[in-house]
Amino acid sequence: MTEAAPTGSVFARTARGTGWLIAWRMATRLLGVASTVVLVRLLTPADFGLIALATSFTLAVEAMALIDVEDAVTRERAPTRDVYDTAFTLGLLRGLAIGGMIAALALPAARFFAEPRLAPVIFALGLGFLLDGLTNVGIVDFRRDFAFHREVQLWLAPRLLSILLALGTAWLLRSYWALVIGILSQRALRVVFSYWMHPFRPRLGLAAWRGLLGYSLWLSTINVASLLRDRADSILLGRLLGTAPVGIFAIGAEIAALPTTELVEPACRAAFSGFSTARNTGLDAGETWLAIIASMTLLTFPAGVGLALIASPLVQLAFGARWMAAVPLVQLLGIAGGLTAFGTIGSVLLRVHGKMRLVLGIILAGAALRVVLLVLLIPRFGLLGAGFAVALGLVFDHLLYLAMTLRGLAIALSALLERLWRSALATAAMAAVLLLSGLGGQDSTSPALALLGGVTIGAAVYIATVSALWALAGRPDGAERNALATLRRLLPLKDTP
Repeated sequence: MTEAAPTGSVFARTARGTGWLIAWRMATRLLGVASTVVLVRLLTPADFGLIALATSFTLAVEAMALIDVEDAVTRERAPTRDVYDTAFTLGLLRGLAIGGMIAALALPAARFFAEPRLAPVIFALGLGFLLDGLTNVGIVDFRRDFAFHREVQLWLAPRLLSILLALGTAWLLRSYWALVIGILSQRALRVVFSYWMHPFRPRLGLAAWRGLLGYSLWLSTINVASLLRDRADSILLGRLLGTAPVGIFAIGAEIAALPTTELVEPACRAAFSGFSTARNTGLDAGETWLAIIASMTLLTFPAGVGLALIASPLVQLAFGARWMAAVPLVQLLGIAGGLTAFGTIGSVLLRVHGKMRLVLGIILAGAALRVVLLVLLIPRFGLLGAGFAVALGLVFDHLLYLAMTLRGLAIALSALLERLWRSALATAAMAAVLLLSGLGGQDSTSPALALLGGVTIGAAVYIATVSALWALAGRPDGAERNALATLRRLLPLKDTP
């Protein structure tokens, strides 16, 4: 079913795929941030909190339908027509199951949160999962063939059109229903584009269910645990403090997660294809993992810490004074998010190699810690307590994944530190300059100038420091050389000795 695999090393193909996916994330994030800046002025924090509660609930229900086959097909060495048809049929059954469960639980959920507006919103969002079940399974080939530019095309147009619909509806109605319309329209348009962009036409059939279901059940069980862990903050905040704090927390967490959503998650999607190719061809995944981690932390270390240091002018400028309670959340979660590459890339590698029990154990341990911390800290410290609980839980998860990955690949910690020390020191230098200069602080009379100055000076200090450290080390192979090679392809730079 797939085209011939592209030539080149696994890391090079993964890096190219990551580049395409990051470019898409950057483009769609710019669109999303622009739309959010408009929407927060048309809607209220309670509106965002209502949708955050509804999406948390529906995503938790989605994970309960234990059928998730896309990764299973991607791992297959040579999937047949029966494999694709079975994957489509299981996906459709999954969508029907989710829709039915959401319809049955909409009213009880509204009563649990003492929010009658939740019921119709949850019911409407449930339709989106039914639409997902109709998606053309042939688009899995884009991942298998490292044709991530096709995925970018598939996702970008629906995203743009759905944003326009959401903004227009918000302007007319001034209602949270604008957010619902944006979510549903994006899913519907993606289904349409999936058939337009790929010639495969799925049929109903379950001939290959045994080969797909075992891995898929494990993966979906992991998704259940992950979603319950990740949505515990919104659920407990909504139960203990109401919808408005949930909205503020959702905005703060979304900003803090930018390094993860814009850099690491795209790399994870490409890395799954890369690690699957290495597994299917008998290659050692250790060097590829080290290269990916080094390249990601070259970006995520300064992004996470830098985001925390400019949180105040960023929130004030982008969202307004009534959202300033989100600033400490951005600071806490941004710093913790700087470690996210360890956990997310490590999880991908373990899943590709079938270490599902280990992944589930890590998630359950992290979920237990997070829930205990949330229950203890929210009643006493409110939103700030939730921020500390989630940040500590994130650090625990990422470091545990790191330990298990190093052990599984038989990689010495010193080998990893050799790849990371320059970016870590350069990040520390950047943080010191920003803190000493006061750029990004809350006392700035001009948030725009503070934000511009913080970003400009922070980036300049980081790039200069990491470049100097790399030169002093003798310009070894690694993340810096890979980054320079990427720049050479984009800009007419002279060769560096």
